Amino acid sequence: MTQPRTLGIDFGTSNSAAGVAVGGTPFLVPLEPGETTLPTAVFFDSNRRSLRIGRSATRALIDGEEGRFMRALKSLLGTSLLHEKRRLGGELLDFTDIIARFLAEVKRRAEDTTRMEFTHALSGRPVRFHSADAARNAQAEVDLRTCYIKAGFQDVTFMNEPEAALRAARPRAGLGLIVDIGGGTSDFTCFHQNAEGKTEILSSHGLRLGGTDFDRQLSIDHAMPLLGRGSDIRNSFGGGTLPAPNRIFNDLATWQMIPFLYSAEGRRTAQDLAKHAVEPDKLNLLVDVLEDELGHDLAFAVEKGKIRANGSDSHTGIDLAVLRRGLSAPLDQQKMGRTLAPMVADIRSHAAETLCAASVSPSDITRCVMVGGSGLLGDVRAALSSLCPAADLEDERAMTAVADGLALASETAFD
Repeated sequence: MTQPRTLGIDFGTSNSAAGVAVGGTPFLVPLEPGETTLPTAVFFDSNRRSLRIGRSATRALIDGEEGRFMRALKSLLGTSLLHEKRRLGGELLDFTDIIARFLAEVKRRAEDTTRMEFTHALSGRPVRFHSADAARNAQAEVDLRTCYIKAGFQDVTFMNEPEAALRAARPRAGLGLIVDIGGGTSDFTCFHQNAEGKTEILSSHGLRLGGTDFDRQLSIDHAMPLLGRGSDIRNSFGGGTLPAPNRIFNDLATWQMIPFLYSAEGRRTAQDLAKHAVEPDKLNLLVDVLEDELGHDLAFAVEKGKIRANGSDSHTGIDLAVLRRGLSAPLDQQKMGRTLAPMVADIRSHAAETLCAASVSPSDITRCVMVGGSGLLGDVRAALSSLCPAADLEDERAMTAVADGLALASETAFD
């Protein structure tokens, strides 16, 4: 029986990649010139009524082109928001349509590059899309399957992302732990390998927490106070004041919620807060951000500030000049560490739970394979080192391990 042409796809919250196996090695398709990873971002161009993806979408946002930018769409899987209709490019679409169009473009580019038609897909998936809600977790895979079928694939099967990363890791005898800190989830797989490289998966566990959650909390704690979070608002029906409601700031700090604030209701809420604010200059900046649709620019600025702080850049801080000339929020390693400490502790706790489920002592782990951009954060690495003191931290394929593993597994995905 002829095996279907299967494309391995790492559809990520922040970045995506696709590949196939060639002679027993992974080949990641350059989805953009010279790039094998593609930002999971879309931009609906209002003038051309067209969809742009990846770096092209991000450039359109930065250049101030007329349209709507979206990122972190994977986080909507399993939620009711996924099926909310929005008018984009002259069409009424829900988010399954938008994700499907992104995946269809990945399919088209892979086919153009390889000159092969891919009828099937092997998709990565987190161990748990939703760690606190079993029904949502199950629905998320159903939703993602729907998106792949809408994108033009005849069938799709799924592989846990840390297991895919393990396929790509160099073999080494002993007990190990895959730690995959993605954009929206953290996944853990405990495994054992023998001297011949034969692998046994002992346990897997997942947590709905990732790099975009880090960005969100850094934004809430360090950027949003400059826009009025925590400021007092005068009571319009009597004396006294109340703190500005947190919801509008929390949504503005959340990648996938930003487009929803650009509604008439969101703008009216900001204007009403500014009208009654004790510190109107701050709340007027919030009004400007929503009026000028600068929410994603703000989110990118926070993300860049995080990267600088992690790298001990001497020019640490969140540069918010895109909002107002000269505006910035101080952020260094220590401040970032304090903000992220509860989430890093949560990651450490779930890694320990994974080892407990495998009946493995943390002291017996000899290697931690770090996967995902946020797995490179110093505080995350320190937490894993303290949990598994005898383990070497390996990160040479941190950004491509999942895609590489899916590419290798694509050959036999539908055996």
